[in-house]
Amino acid sequence: MKPIHSVLAAVLTFIGCAGHSFAASADTSAAAAPSATAAPAWTMSRDRVTAILDSNRAILSPQGVDEKVKLHIDGIDQWISIRGKDRRNPVLLFLHGGPASPAMPESYTFQTPWEDYFTVVQWDQRGAGKTYAANTEQAMAPGMSVRGMTDDAAQVVQYLRQRFGKRKIFLLGHSWGSVLGVELAQRHPDWFYAYISVGQVVNGHANEAEGYAFALREAIAHHNQEAVKELKAIAPYPGKALTIDRVGVRSKWEMYYGGLAWGRTNYQFDVDAEELSPDYSRQDLDAIDKGSLFSLNHLLKPLLDVDFDHVTHFGCPVLVFVGAHDYTTPHQLAETWFGHIRAPSKRLVVFADSAHMMMQEQPGRFLMHLVDDALPLARAAGDAAPAEVERTR
Repeated sequence: MKPIHSVLAAVLTFIGCAGHSFAASADTSAAAAPSATAAPAWTMSRDRVTAILDSNRAILSPQGVDEKVKLHIDGIDQWISIRGKDRRNPVLLFLHGGPASPAMPESYTFQTPWEDYFTVVQWDQRGAGKTYAANTEQAMAPGMSVRGMTDDAAQVVQYLRQRFGKRKIFLLGHSWGSVLGVELAQRHPDWFYAYISVGQVVNGHANEAEGYAFALREAIAHHNQEAVKELKAIAPYPGKALTIDRVGVRSKWEMYYGGLAWGRTNYQFDVDAEELSPDYSRQDLDAIDKGSLFSLNHLLKPLLDVDFDHVTHFGCPVLVFVGAHDYTTPHQLAETWFGHIRAPSKRLVVFADSAHMMMQEQPGRFLMHLVDDALPLARAAGDAAPAEVERTR
């Protein structure tokens, strides 16, 4: 489960979003001493920052694609972003976490190099981000279930297969998105070169129990009386009735001790990146918070009820990416689950210096494994990526 955003700060005690103006100063005088109260030499608006970022990652190749597309799926409008340097490359659909924590706004921090090898699709799920902003809650509510959102995902996949003339695509599920990923890979294994599991939710109840135990263990070891008091106050955890308040306490301290991003005590780095997103307007950013609360009210219990302990037979290859320090979706559960998987091929990759946010914590290694471990599966299926021409002297 990826953290909930700032609208729930009072509940989940996450830090709110950063400001919308950014300042920097420079002084070329060797003798100059900056005043503690001096005003910045210049300021830059959010619009200017996002324009620079967008220009920097511009896709200019003749075969490239850079589009945002509104699809009408099951009665509502749902938004996707499609980016890649060569539309002949394999398609990779990213199923984001949360529920309702879209990856599109921060994807510019890790995705651009992927676009050399894949046509990457970010989808704002029902209740999330741009899709939340485009619809009423009343219209979205009937499909706010694991089954309903898996149906949505299936229609996105069908659109992509038809749009790009592909028999198969890659399916990547992160955190909550891994719930939809397993469900979809089980239904339609013939649609996928591989299911790429990242921060897998294996068993919702065990997931929460392990994350809580980690946080309490760390709090006791560090003599953090505030944390110990708050965590013991919600015991036994998760119990039979898991509330947003109780999840918030567990999440707060599990994150503080690096179970979300290793070595970090909070999620501000990601929130700040979203604030600068070249893919999101101010209205879109505001919709993340509202969508998070709406989605959790519908999906918290279904998330706790997830049980893939015995869902281990796959008709497509499976790659499982695990952060060695992940306690948001505890790594040991995913590693044990991997041991029982039966698939045409499978591979476990453990990121030694990551927790839950592997693609941001170790972006180079993440890309390397996508290229070395995933891409050959497309070639093996007879859908080779365009040959790269290297010029040497």
